[in-house]
Amino acid sequence: MNKPLRIIILLFVLAAIGGGAWWYLHRPVANDALTLYGNVDLRQATLAFNGSERIAGILVEEGDIVKKGQVLARLDTSRLSPQVREADATVAAQRAMVMKLRNGSRPEEIAQARANLASAKADAANANIQYERRAALTATATISKQDLDTAKATAAVADAKVEVAQSALDLAVAGPRAEELLQAEAQLRGNEAQLALIRQELDDAELVAPFDAVVRSRLMEPGEMAAPTKPVFSLATIGTKWVRAYVSEVNLGHVRSGMRAKVTSDSFPDRPLDGWVGFISPVAEFTPKTVETEDLRSSLVYEVRVFVEDKDDMFRLGMPATVKLLADEAPKPVVEQTESKTTP
Repeated sequence: MNKPLRIIILLFVLAAIGGGAWWYLHRPVANDALTLYGNVDLRQATLAFNGSERIAGILVEEGDIVKKGQVLARLDTSRLSPQVREADATVAAQRAMVMKLRNGSRPEEIAQARANLASAKADAANANIQYERRAALTATATISKQDLDTAKATAAVADAKVEVAQSALDLAVAGPRAEELLQAEAQLRGNEAQLALIRQELDDAELVAPFDAVVRSRLMEPGEMAAPTKPVFSLATIGTKWVRAYVSEVNLGHVRSGMRAKVTSDSFPDRPLDGWVGFISPVAEFTPKTVETEDLRSSLVYEVRVFVEDKDDMFRLGMPATVKLLADEAPKPVVEQTESKTTP
């Protein structure tokens, strides 16, 4: 075989190898080939009281299924209840004061002020007459200067009482000042805010479930002192669950958000659950930040969360699960994907 022929054969073999390698790297992945493995995960929450008080009662046990809004524990309210009654009475008294200022003087009060003014005028007139009589007798020296001075002072006092009575009548007719009403209304709002705060503290004495869940851990007992930094329960949701799996960098292009999937577990291999891809991590894991060689590039993996509809509550936290992605089925609607991407 001559040399040009050997070169042509060698080039043909190299082209065939290169074409085969390109097809292998870019070949479509079959539905049954794209299988992921991971573990079941779910939302969890630790609950604590908002206030610091002694725990009066724990109403649920570990493993109990609780509903949203169900009371799980209570604090001692022996000191809060009297504070609520005191604040309520303060608000009632201030509200009555505001109503009094808004209504102004009663007709009876105005009539009383008029009567007091008339009485003061009569006393003043009598005192002035007495003073004039004594002043006339001074020329005949039948009374002393001291008696005259006393009569003059009495008349002056009577005139001053007339002015006081007149001012009282004017105030009764005019009613309260606008500033006084504004001050009383502001005080009422402050008292109402204080009452609302104490009532909220009383409501916070009951620890309620924020969602339907299973009680995973009971962390405190009656008699212990609760605080916002001390969890009382650890809850696990019985609603949204997902499988945390990982896909290689080579297969990442075949995974799309919303892609349908079938999820099975070792405990229920013949009862697959419907699922969908709700989250694809934009960041690779288990690899150095700087990737240079081809071997390191092929080891890149990305986290994928496949959400499942577990109505029968078959999956448990940490349970191994197998995910088979279904590329041919219609993806989950975008709205539901957005809701499913919420992380705990």
